[in-house]
Amino acid sequence: MTDLHPISLTVNGREYTLAVEPRRLLVDVLRDDLGLTGTHIGCEHGVCGTCTVLLDGASIRSCITLAVQADGAEIRTVEGLADGAVLHPLQEEFWNKQGLQCGYCTPGMLLRACELLEQTPDPTAEQVREGIASNLCRCTGYAYIVEAVLAAAPRMRERTPAQTPTETTGAQA
Repeated sequence: MTDLHPISLTVNGREYTLAVEPRRLLVDVLRDDLGLTGTHIGCEHGVCGTCTVLLDGASIRSCITLAVQADGAEIRTVEGLADGAVLHPLQEEFWNKQGLQCGYCTPGMLLRACELLEQTPDPTAEQVREGIASNLCRCTGYAYIVEAVLAAAPRMRERTPAQTPTETTGAQA
């Protein structure tokens, strides 16, 4: 019998208390326990970036992060970007600039770009390319992703904290 460890997480503005096995990965807790399936599982080695989420504002690979390591943390997933039916500026610009094709890398790419724009509100194209280099995309060639991030930057600078979504619908605690 495995010992379960209680953890508390704030995910997309909503608080959860769970009991998890010490070896349970954060990506599995997000997807299976909380029903937040926007976080994708790709390489399962922390290389590709499809599982990227923001933990206390910093991008991490949820496929190599134990859920117990996130105890007490604030996590933002792709489901936390939109405000109901209103898309986040990055989501809109990925759509407008065709910054996605198959869409598998998109959730992780959006969160990495969100972190980048929060740290560097007015990036150059080179800064965007360097900032998203940790996330792999096999379909787009990155040019449209860079255009989308650059187009979203001024829109994100205009947003006030009151316009930033803090809670989304999802699994119940």
